[in-house]
This record gives sequence, C-alpha cells and structure tokens, in this order.
Amino acid sequence: SKVLKRQQRMNNPPIVYMGTWGHSEPSERMIGGLCWGGELLKSQIKREEQDHLKLGASGFSKVGLLLNGFILWFYFCQSQRSSSTIMVYLKNLVAADFLLSLCLPFSIVNLTTTSNLTIRLVHCKFGIAIFYLNMYASILFMAHIAYNRYLKIIHPFKTHFLQTVRAAHIISIVTWVFLLTVLSIYVCASFITQKNLTSIPYSCEELHNKNVIVLHRVIHSSILVAFLSVLIFMLYVYCHTSHEVSLAQQSQLTSSSPDKLAKSRRNMMVLIIVFCICFIPFHLVHVPYIFLECSQGTVLFLLEELTRVFSVLNICLDPFTYFIFSKDLREQLKNVLQRDKPTPNNESGSS
Repeated sequence: SKVLKRQQRMNNPPIVYMGTWGHSEPSERMIGGLCWGGELLKSQIKREEQDHLKLGASGFSKVGLLLNGFILWFYFCQSQRSSSTIMVYLKNLVAADFLLSLCLPFSIVNLTTTSNLTIRLVHCKFGIAIFYLNMYASILFMAHIAYNRYLKIIHPFKTHFLQTVRAAHIISIVTWVFLLTVLSIYVCASFITQKNLTSIPYSCEELHNKNVIVLHRVIHSSILVAFLSVLIFMLYVYCHTSHEVSLAQQSQLTSSSPDKLAKSRRNMMVLIIVFCICFIPFHLVHVPYIFLECSQGTVLFLLEELTRVFSVLNICLDPFTYFIFSKDLREQLKNVLQRDKPTPNNESGSS
C-alpha cells in the first residue's frame, strides 16, 4: 500500500503556493521532478515564512519611508550650502529609495491577496519592475559615489571634469534615462507577451509564453555579469584608495590632513559594506535559482526569498549613508539638538 501511495504521489504531485514576491511562485516548470520533493515542508513554510517575510518587508517600507522622507524634506525645505557632486548622487540615491518605499506596500498587498487578478497584474507588470529599478539605481549611484571619492583622494590638487557638479547632473540624467528605458522595454514586453488568462496566475512567469523564460535567463545572466563588474570596480577603488591614503599619511606630501584622509576611507568602507550586505546575497542566489528550477528544494527557495528581503534593506541603510557623507545634514541636526537643550544662562535667568 505504501508503494501504491508513493506512485500516486509521484504521478500527481501537489501544487504548493510558495512565492512571496510574485517571482518565485510555482509555475508549470516547477511541478514534478525534483521540485515536488519535500512539498509537506514547503506547505508548512508557506504560512510561517510568508508571515515573517511580510513583516520584514512591511517594517522596511515604513522605516524607509520615514527616513527617506525626512532626507527629502531636509533637501527641499532647509537652507544648504552650494551643491557638490557627492550630494547630487546622494539625492538621486534617496529619491530612488523613496520611490521603492512608496511602491513596496503594493507588493505586500499582493502577498496577502491571492484572489485579486488586478493586484496580481499590477504587481507583476509594475511592482517587480520598480523593485529592480531601485536596486540597480542604488548600485549605479553607489558606484558613482565611490569613484567620486576615489578621484578626490587620488587627485587632491586638481579638479577632474567628473568631479564637477555639471558632470554629476549629466551622469545622473544618463543613469535614469538608461534605467527607465530598460524599465519601459520590460513593461511593454510584459503586455505584448501576456497570455490569455482563464484564472489568476500563481506567478508572474505564468503570464508569459515559455520562450520568454529563456530571454529572462539571458537578461538576468547579463545583469549578474554587470553587477560583478561593478563589485570588482568598487573593491578595486577602495583598495587603491586605501593604499594611496597610507602612502600619503606616511609621506605627508598632501594638502589634506591625515584625519581627513582616514575619514574619507572610512566613509568609502561604509558604502561598500552597505553594498555588500544588500546586493551580493541576492545576486549569488537569484541566478542559480532561475537555472536550477528549484531543484535544490526548500533551502534554495528560502535563500531566494530571504535575500530578496535583504536587498530591500538598502532603503533603510542609504539614509545613514547620506548622513555620513552630508556635512550640512549633520550640522543642521546638531543645531536642532542644541537649540532644544537648555543653556546655563537660561537656567540661571529662570531661577
């Protein structure tokens, strides 16, 4: 009887709703074979892990909206000094994070509502696109910031064209145009390749023809190569900068003080730490997950979902990067705190 039951299970493997972000959910390619092994464990994980991931995404959304909203308020409402290249890149970085903070609740609604076709379509066509838009906008602007700091330390006595505010605005515009162009192509392709739906799809992949899956793998493989190139570039910039700072501190042939150079190196290290925490785990798991087609079962599925949530953590960490790099913001907050603190004269006068 056990053999017959096992054969029945192999012939009719259960379909388990797994995904949380509309990208890793079960499709035709995920039913049968190695994917159904451990379906009982996945069904148990479904409720517990989805609750945890929804809670994490909701928390990141609220904190990111609060922090990035405060940074944007400071930028638009407070008096500041003349703009610099680093501030141009930081403002664009915060704008991208604020956009994702506004759109993340739609993904959370998609998690909690599985019977609404409109919500699923909006999430698949726009929600995921904005998620990737924020991710790669953050990656590119972090690379711009790192290279800007690199030029300032390596060439302290002259101003390179890429260190000018005009160049920063041009680079920012080109970056956004490139990302929005790719985003528009993705959204248009999602409409063109959409199949006629007879029911609510379990995953975004089920909206499109099978040929699109091959294109999807090629695109994400290319993105992985580009990401690794940016990572290698940032690590090279940091290592080269650290080496130059050490030489400058030893020879003392620079106009900058050793403390200022050490601070610049520390700021770059913070930038790279945020970069590595938020983006490396997702890219190392995401592409293998696509090609292995969930053949590693529950472990790879959990890693995919967990690293996706970690990639959203950047909307909470980037405002602290802004705080570290922005002297104006630190001084404004210091003045506000000192203004609220009672002075000895006021205390003696009141007594």
